[in-house]
Amino acid sequence: MQLPSFAGFDLSGKRAIVTGATSGIGLGAATALARAGAHVVCAARSAAPLKDLQAAMEAEGLSCETQRLDIADVEATRTALSSLGAFDIVVNSAGMARHGPALETTPEDFDAVMSVNLRAAYFLSSAAAEQMIAAGRPGSIIHVGSQMGHVGGIDRGVYCASKHALEGMVKAMAIEWGPKSVRINTLCPTFIRTPLGEQTLSDPARRAWIVDKIKLGRVGEIEDIMGAAVYLASDASAMVTGTALLVDGGWTAE
Repeated sequence: MQLPSFAGFDLSGKRAIVTGATSGIGLGAATALARAGAHVVCAARSAAPLKDLQAAMEAEGLSCETQRLDIADVEATRTALSSLGAFDIVVNSAGMARHGPALETTPEDFDAVMSVNLRAAYFLSSAAAEQMIAAGRPGSIIHVGSQMGHVGGIDRGVYCASKHALEGMVKAMAIEWGPKSVRINTLCPTFIRTPLGEQTLSDPARRAWIVDKIKLGRVGEIEDIMGAAVYLASDASAMVTGTALLVDGGWTAE
């Protein structure tokens, strides 16, 4: 009997870029990809955290470099990607939230959230895919979505709108780019203990409601998304595109 082969999770020889890499889920993804063997370009808006991140990664012997980047600036993002060359892996963890009742949402709030969570994600995807296709190399594009791209949430009208739209975008792009061996998916976490997430989790009543909704009975940690990021980036998920990997502790199971 011949046993089946398995591509595994090794990312050695792969080049990756992670946006929003200096904190939260982006930091977890960048670290996970680097530990799996990829050379990671860590991208974020601020120089000081990038410098600290590079020092920490290099101290662990990981391969990385940094790039100041605001993905909301579509032309600057396209220029940066052009200068950096084609990547094998793109993880977009940059995001924005302006939570509040829908009746209180301003056009400025709406535009700000959509500019980052949808518009920037759209054109980052197209720029990255264009380079992958031109280079004739398969690639994996991963957007950090949310369980809120699959359900509704309290005071999250704009945020949910942006994340639901992201899911539709990813499905359409998967259909278009699949024949070119470019995969695109979303990684959709529940509430994760991050500096941003603590704004919600610090409210005892809201935290209790969240933990009650999560079937595993706890809030997520950054470490909970790291394996999922490596899976979607690696050849272990070579047949996975146009879908969402929910890391939600069972929130959306009902």
